[in-house]
Amino acid sequence: MIVGALKVDIKIPGANSLKEKRHVLRSLKDNIRNKFNVAVSEVGHQDMWQRAAIGIAGVSSDRLFIEKEMARALQYIESRGDIEVIDASLEFI
Repeated sequence: MIVGALKVDIKIPGANSLKEKRHVLRSLKDNIRNKFNVAVSEVGHQDMWQRAAIGIAGVSSDRLFIEKEMARALQYIESRGDIEVIDASLEFI
């Protein structure tokens, strides 16, 4: 069993309140879950309006499959116009 964990630090420039930030993150997390069949959660910067850290986890018996899914998820995040990716790191367990 291979577990892949992707942590993505993002900036949400259009968020002027926690409510606006939550709206953007809810949409992002729902879309990632539906498109890539992975688990997603906010894992950092909960008290900041324009910053967030999200964790994405996937499990498979094939490391290459997890690498591809995480790369596709990161590419999706980067393609959104309302979010800027600051940093991303992928770990395997």
